[in-house]
Order: sequence, then C-alpha cells, then structure tokens
Amino acid sequence: MLIESMQDFELVNLEIETPIGKARGVKLNDEVVFIPVLRAGVAMLFEAIKLLPNAKVGFVGLERDENTAVASQYYWKLPPITQDSTIIVIDPMLATGGSLVHLLRQILPKKPKQIIIVSVIAAPEGVALIEKEFPNVKIYTAALDKGLDDKKFIVPGLGDYGDRYFGT
Repeated sequence: MLIESMQDFELVNLEIETPIGKARGVKLNDEVVFIPVLRAGVAMLFEAIKLLPNAKVGFVGLERDENTAVASQYYWKLPPITQDSTIIVIDPMLATGGSLVHLLRQILPKKPKQIIIVSVIAAPEGVALIEKEFPNVKIYTAALDKGLDDKKFIVPGLGDYGDRYFGT
C-alpha cells in the first residue's frame, strides 16, 4: 500500500559519478514525513522507513474512548511541516475516521504539498467522512470492509490491530 500511495511522487533526473563513469538516475523530489498513529501505526512504520530511509517521522498518539468512539490526543511530536512536505499518515484501521479528522485538522493549516492516508482495512463510514471534509486527501487501503458495528468497530475487521500486532 505504501508503494502504491507513492505512484504520483515527483522524481528528478540526475547524473552521478560511479568509479567507472557517469550514470543517469532519478531521485525522489518530495520531502516525505511519515506520521504513524500510535500505537498500531508503528507496525507499518518499520517497512515505511525501509522504503524511504531519508523520510522524516512524526508521532501522533490518539486514543479512542470505547463508549463514545471519540478520539483524544495524548501525544503529538512532528518534524517541521512545510509547503514542500508530503505527509503520509499510516494507521492500519480506518473505522469512524474520527482520529484522522482530528489529525488532519491540525496538519492542514501548515499547508503541506499533499496528505496521503495509508491503511490496511477501512470502513465505508470512515472513508466517507474523510472524503467529505478533506476531499484533497488521498486514501489508500487494502480492504474496504462491510461497515461498523454498534461499538464502532470494523466488521468483519480483525479486532484491535495494535493489540494483535504487539501481543497485548
């Protein structure tokens, strides 16, 4: 999903000097900032960094109240975001979209070049909310499940991604 999300990134041609001679190549022109949503997003961060080792990384801790399904922020540490920054938010589960709306409302005033959300599983309700409020944000997901249950969990989903990944 990460590779797919980068299909429109701008590349620039360059020439490099090798021990034998000159070679032509390309390099990524975008300044990428990965923002995993704690804690489950960390599961995707390791591969993201392997893919783009020079990317910057910020962390956002959002916790969902199990009764109201409303997210509250408990941690926020981002590198500088500029008009040259391409933000890739990584969060395996996009359920109601509430956490990501909270995050996007704080990042958009910094006017990054683009914002991309990468998830593993999404619910139609969360995708619709993001598309309605932030039509310019691109969403990439591996699966669009049936919907949300009465507790706002993705159905069929896979449960709490962070708990499953970290064994808690």
